[in-house]
Amino acid sequence: MAGTEPENKVDAIEEARRHYETITTTGTETKFEDGFTWKAIIGAVFIAFIMLPGGMYLGLVAGADLGPAAQWVTIVLFSEVARRSFMPLKRQEIYILYYVAGSLASGGGPFFGMIWNQYLIQSPQVAKLVHEIPGWVVPRPNSPALLQRTFLHPDWTIPILLVVITSVLGRLNWIGMGYFLFRVTSDVERLPFPLAPIAASGATALAEAGSKEESWRWRVFSIGTMIGLLFGFIYVFVPIFTGMFLSKPVQIIPIPFIDFVPNTENILPAAMTGLVGDIGTLFVGFVLPFPIVAGSFCGSVLCQIIANPILYSIGRQPDGTNTIFPNWRHGMGTLQGKVSLDLDLWMSVGAGMALAIACIGLYSVIKTLRKARGEGERQRLRSSVPPDRGDFPISLAISMWLFATIGYIVLCAILLKGDPAKGIAAFPIWMVLFFGLVWTPLFSYVNARLIGLTGMGVGIPYMHQTAVLLSHYQRADVWFAPIPWSDLGGTAQRFREVELTGTKFTSIIKAEVMTFSIIMVASFGFWAFFWHTSPIPAPQFPYAQKMWPIRATMESIWLTANKPGGANWLLKALKFDVIGYSFGGGLVIYAIMSALKLPLMFFYGFIGGIGGLPHGTIPTFAGALLGRFYMAKRFGAANWSKYTPVLLAGYSCGMGLIGMAGIALALIAKSVNFLPF
Repeated sequence: MAGTEPENKVDAIEEARRHYETITTTGTETKFEDGFTWKAIIGAVFIAFIMLPGGMYLGLVAGADLGPAAQWVTIVLFSEVARRSFMPLKRQEIYILYYVAGSLASGGGPFFGMIWNQYLIQSPQVAKLVHEIPGWVVPRPNSPALLQRTFLHPDWTIPILLVVITSVLGRLNWIGMGYFLFRVTSDVERLPFPLAPIAASGATALAEAGSKEESWRWRVFSIGTMIGLLFGFIYVFVPIFTGMFLSKPVQIIPIPFIDFVPNTENILPAAMTGLVGDIGTLFVGFVLPFPIVAGSFCGSVLCQIIANPILYSIGRQPDGTNTIFPNWRHGMGTLQGKVSLDLDLWMSVGAGMALAIACIGLYSVIKTLRKARGEGERQRLRSSVPPDRGDFPISLAISMWLFATIGYIVLCAILLKGDPAKGIAAFPIWMVLFFGLVWTPLFSYVNARLIGLTGMGVGIPYMHQTAVLLSHYQRADVWFAPIPWSDLGGTAQRFREVELTGTKFTSIIKAEVMTFSIIMVASFGFWAFFWHTSPIPAPQFPYAQKMWPIRATMESIWLTANKPGGANWLLKALKFDVIGYSFGGGLVIYAIMSALKLPLMFFYGFIGGIGGLPHGTIPTFAGALLGRFYMAKRFGAANWSKYTPVLLAGYSCGMGLIGMAGIALALIAKSVNFLPF
């Protein structure tokens, strides 16, 4: 029967959970302590005013997120200073520094969206749609705020106010729902969360380095760091350094990937060929469960390299048109080609498979809850929660999430009033209520369980876009509104990371309160500086200059999608017969693999790889093969599985160190060039 699970699945899950716990423990009983100390406050200030501008610059230059780099650079620096001051950091303090760095340095802060919006409204892609972008998103193109490239203008008042409000609601949203999902998936279902130990094991290694308990973790972490330093010099430092004095930076290894499509399109038309040049994908292959990586590899290669040319040949007509891939053309390359292929076929296939995964997840969740209720799981849960973990009432967590969701609903009701003069009614509030109060918690629950089992979630593509089209609301402001259709499944893993490091949950609450006030000031100030010194994007920002126009093109399509006749392309892209066949095929494949007691993680990986580019799955699979058939035999399977998360953490640290060195030079040069003398 579809959904039948192997009899030993519960034992296998519990065994996997114990395995990942041993990676981060030191052989003694876990003791929960508060990691939010004065050291964390100093670290937050350091990250916000030293690391954050580097992360912004790296994102514009290479499209990379400085989150991991800032995290490891910060904790290594603070660990060494503390050790030489004879005040070594505790594991809990190190993790809070790691957590704060990730929150502050990731994505450029909340005001990055304003930088993007100023580019969008001035881009040629939306020249005919400028009047459709509301003033609460971005000032008009002829506003002095944009002409002078400054945030210090009254036209930015409402957009800035909305950024602040939604940032507060976002924190309440993820903390409340994330904690609830953690309690269900980790405490009740005892899922292993295979990717959670990466951050936890790195913090453990650095804590050991500052004490007398130094073990294999520090040695493995150091090896990973040196690999990251050496490779990062070629991959990150050279483009950043050369970008200071050349109009086009030198990229020894192309960023973000090496595109082979122009070389293979004559032999393999419509095949998406290429490779990600970052060897970090190999280390990811070391860490993820092998069935997941193998499934992703098979799904992406089979569909995007093998199936695409076959389907293209089948659909080719004598007049030169193609019935299966009508939008693909020679010379498109990976970026444009992937968009056309997704619209022609793979978006519908992915939607059907995602629906199948969602149904399977819901079935498993309902089955687990029924079993737990029959066994008196509530009493076991209350007795098994550590008394000093820093837990807070579940009712409080749900109240935080509910308050944030209602806040989003109220904002949408205020902002999406329609245009009565033109006969356009307000956006249907029932749809906002459905996504905020029904869809978000339900789908987040399913994804939290999948992440807890496999480290990977699943998404249904174009879900909210389809909802907007079905609402028949015809104004473009809906695409900028804070409608609460979030997937919060990944937030459960954050609490699992905190637990593995022995950090009290209350430390996270304190850290969030502190980082909010700091990130608001730092993000605003540094984006104002970057934007005022030069337009964004510009030649010195190669990633933004290459990728932002493509993103603007896609957004311009959405801005007109809900206009009369504008949804035709989406209606054509959403092939409901293909969605139905894919949905049924996903359930059948799952039932067959369950009946044969094959690794179900392979199934989840395969589904996730169907719509993914092989550029990343190929090197990740190569890393998985190297780890499984060479490294595991050389070091022992048990030892190698413990080494890999620490090795990946060290690699991220090395990349961060060398990247920050290049960014520091670039920032100094940029500041000096802007001076009037």
